[in-house]
Amino acid sequence: MTYSLAGAEQALLAKRDNLNLRWYPRYHLAARAGWMNDPNGLVWFDGWYHAFYQHHPYSTQWGPMHWGHARSKDLLHWEHLPVALAPEGPADKDGCFSGSAVVDGDTLALIYTGHKFHGDATDEANLYQVQCLATSRDGIHFERHGMVLDTPPGLHHFRDPKVWREGDAWYMVVGARDGETGHVRLYRSDDLREWQDAGVLDEAEKALGFMWECPDFFTLGDKRVLMFSPQGIAAQGYSNRNLFQSGYILGQWQPGQPFVRETEFIELDHGHDFYAPQSLLTPDGRRIVIGWLDMWESPLPEQQDGWAGMLSLPREVSLSADNRVQMRPAREVETLRGVWMPWPVTRLENQQITLPENDDALEVLLRWECGNSSAEQYGVSLGEGLRVYVDAQMQRLVLARHYPQYGLCGMRSVPVDINASLELRLFFDSSSVEVFVNDGEACLSSRIYPDADKRALALFAWSGSACVIEAGAWPLA
Repeated sequence: MTYSLAGAEQALLAKRDNLNLRWYPRYHLAARAGWMNDPNGLVWFDGWYHAFYQHHPYSTQWGPMHWGHARSKDLLHWEHLPVALAPEGPADKDGCFSGSAVVDGDTLALIYTGHKFHGDATDEANLYQVQCLATSRDGIHFERHGMVLDTPPGLHHFRDPKVWREGDAWYMVVGARDGETGHVRLYRSDDLREWQDAGVLDEAEKALGFMWECPDFFTLGDKRVLMFSPQGIAAQGYSNRNLFQSGYILGQWQPGQPFVRETEFIELDHGHDFYAPQSLLTPDGRRIVIGWLDMWESPLPEQQDGWAGMLSLPREVSLSADNRVQMRPAREVETLRGVWMPWPVTRLENQQITLPENDDALEVLLRWECGNSSAEQYGVSLGEGLRVYVDAQMQRLVLARHYPQYGLCGMRSVPVDINASLELRLFFDSSSVEVFVNDGEACLSSRIYPDADKRALALFAWSGSACVIEAGAWPLA
């Protein structure tokens, strides 16, 4: 099949009126139709935030990757734009894989991976991934410049470039696989077109994965953050429970110097669905991260509805006093709030209370006094499929989903101090929940699939009592 931008637009136009919108997000970015995965090219350019994303417009299955495109003034209200890239050149004939965007004077530049096979596509020895460039003056229509960086000798998996400007040079990190070892390679350029190899920035050790995807490298406070998505990490206890993870390593780096690690790999999000996060800088200097709110090889029930995949809420990241990356909903999210609806609940005594609000789009605020609660479990539920609760015996906050009809059951959790107060901000959309713990201490994000008549919210406490300091919700416009 021959791919083109015009063909992609025709496919989307033909599909848009046949979508089932029961689980389509109200305030998260999703494709007009078809498949979506990794966010790409998050950038502020010419008065707009731009979000590109991995996209297959021809079906709800992963396929030859295109770059979908949307723009926004506030990171929340997105305007869909024409598909930006299609696999239509010799360097990217089998897919325009993930990458990034930078502003070069009055030009928006996309740097992405061209995915191609030289021969039989079932033989990985024929796989080559190269880095390509496309530019635009209007932020909508792009001129393709082809390959600017070839596959290093001996490698086949070499993808997901993230580019930034530092001093008088451009730098680029690229994820790669060397045998069974994942690593991130570093490059330098004066013009985005000619790149010099600056060596391996960091690589896996102690079973830290066979491939490091979607690297990002930025500064928070006085630290450098290497954010990436390693493949091939084994689960250990409560950690690394998803098929693939996303997280970071903190350290020190200066141009021309090696990266010096100061921490181990730390997961960013502890829910079922968060992958391939990418960051951008806002005009006022905040570092914002957005991820793919899904997980590879996990059931996606919305595929039967004509679409698949969505992006997370924009999250502002900062560094805590004990040098951990914290994520909070970007302040723009608060502009979606309607009228505050307090819930007149102060104590639950071995009971469940159904709440009046059942809108698809809600921000819920819950503050529990854990030290004054004796219940074994207490928290909030949505219908029969989702519970977010404190397990006092485990001393953990648990997100448990139960949708056996779709093959989506299981729990994720983070530790909590059961002798202190606990604040939760929960963002419910048609098919997702994102839970922010104690103003950035932790985050759990998961896809959910409730039936329309099974979205009732309830507070509960079992085998004892639970003290509620504050509870309520804002409907989100």
